[in-house]
Amino acid sequence: MITSPARHPPTSARQRISDNLKRLRNEQGLSQEKTAELADFHRTYISQLERCVTNISIDGLERLAQALGVDVLDLLKPSCVE
Repeated sequence: MITSPARHPPTSARQRISDNLKRLRNEQGLSQEKTAELADFHRTYISQLERCVTNISIDGLERLAQALGVDVLDLLKPSCVE
């Protein structure tokens, strides 16, 4: 019997943003507080994004990407583990 490779459920956009935000922030040595300051958000909002508690608008996503010095698409990319 031929079996197909294991398939992982697609990661939600919210989870991708969370994973990429944490990774990019940590790679740059930024705290949640500093990231929030650079993007003109409250620190608790960054925490909520990283915990998938809240959604982010397109405008907010753009501000976050600019603060991290990346393209908006970098925040939406699937993780390498997928």
